[in-house]
Amino acid sequence: MSNIKFIDGGVCAPQGFTANGMRVGIKASRKINDTALVFSEVPCNAAGVFTQNRVQSESVKLAKKHIANGKAQAAIEISGNANTCTGAQGAENARRMAECAAKALGIKAEDVIVYSTGVIGAQFDVTKVENNIETLKNGLSKEGHEQARVAIMTTDTHFKECAVEFEIDGKKCRMGTMCKGSGMIHINMGTMLSFITTDCAISSQMLDKALKSSILGTYNCVSVDGDTSTNDTLTIMANGLAGNKEIVSEGTDYEVFLEALNKMNTVMAKKIAADGEGATRLVECNVKGAKDVESARKLAKEIICSSLVKAAMFGSDANFGRFLCAMGYSGVEFNPDKTSIWFTSKKGAERYFSDYDNFEVHGENSVQVYKDGVPLDFDEDVAKKIMSEQAVEILVQCSEGTAEGTAWGCDLTYDYVKINGDYRT
Repeated sequence: MSNIKFIDGGVCAPQGFTANGMRVGIKASRKINDTALVFSEVPCNAAGVFTQNRVQSESVKLAKKHIANGKAQAAIEISGNANTCTGAQGAENARRMAECAAKALGIKAEDVIVYSTGVIGAQFDVTKVENNIETLKNGLSKEGHEQARVAIMTTDTHFKECAVEFEIDGKKCRMGTMCKGSGMIHINMGTMLSFITTDCAISSQMLDKALKSSILGTYNCVSVDGDTSTNDTLTIMANGLAGNKEIVSEGTDYEVFLEALNKMNTVMAKKIAADGEGATRLVECNVKGAKDVESARKLAKEIICSSLVKAAMFGSDANFGRFLCAMGYSGVEFNPDKTSIWFTSKKGAERYFSDYDNFEVHGENSVQVYKDGVPLDFDEDVAKKIMSEQAVEILVQCSEGTAEGTAWGCDLTYDYVKINGDYRT
């Protein structure tokens, strides 16, 4: 295990990165910041992953085009409008966002990554961004992540950011991130909107490799409501100012970088799941004893995606039959007669945390409800108490192999329907 530690600063933690956020009025009813800008003082190597939804935002289309050469220097984002299903006008608005940011920053428009999130199928007034871009640019600072992390939120109840510090080639490297995500979450690429910055020197090709590897066991293992967004965008920019020898191939340095990226992305994945729209608790499902990692992750994600499971979690009901049912239609081969299930919670666990590696699977707050295909005579009151905590684990032990996989979700509450019943207003 490398010496990776959590630090403050979000996307501004790495050398050379500044940020800012402000309200320009994208959505009239919004009272908080709605536009964010992230900037590197020098050009960066870059990589990104995007939504697999066939309906894609004009911002996603432009971002994919701009990042195709593996280079970027800035990112601009608006909240309150997805710029999706907006046709030629939406494409023009995305282009104008990039161009006005580039002009203000003195860089090329193709080096600006464009993000957007909010209501689908509505146009927005891009002049609100253009008229405020100088103010946004002039406010760029190392403390600006505090304004930017709020500007990217939609129905999120808490901002989500994280940063880590690690050593490569004898040099201190830093990596920071901020993301948004609360509803329309069934991630199938990277995340809803996530910005990652680092001062580590690493090639675009290795950034792409690390990012695609990392999302498989982190962001892609999150589901809130089964809806894959049209705007999912996850990008990483590396400016190399840490001064380490550039990582251009696999090896020890690459493994340290990937470990730091995984550690940070895991924390952010949990933050998203815990902040699911209307959610009252984080649900973590760990599947062990599967034949391979892919199977373990699929089983875990199928469980946390089930509406019946999510409803049971809301009611703190240890209705384990629903969990086995979800596993049964996952398409993954397993033997129900050699499967066991536990519920575990960590009493007093904070809903939002920087690190949650020490989740006690068989601690004092644990109850087994199913053993080798047979239901157990467990204490319902104990089970209900465990499942009423803010962070609850479902542990599933299979017998097909030694592989493990984890997925994160949340409960399904009345508030989810209320939030999404009048989302446009």
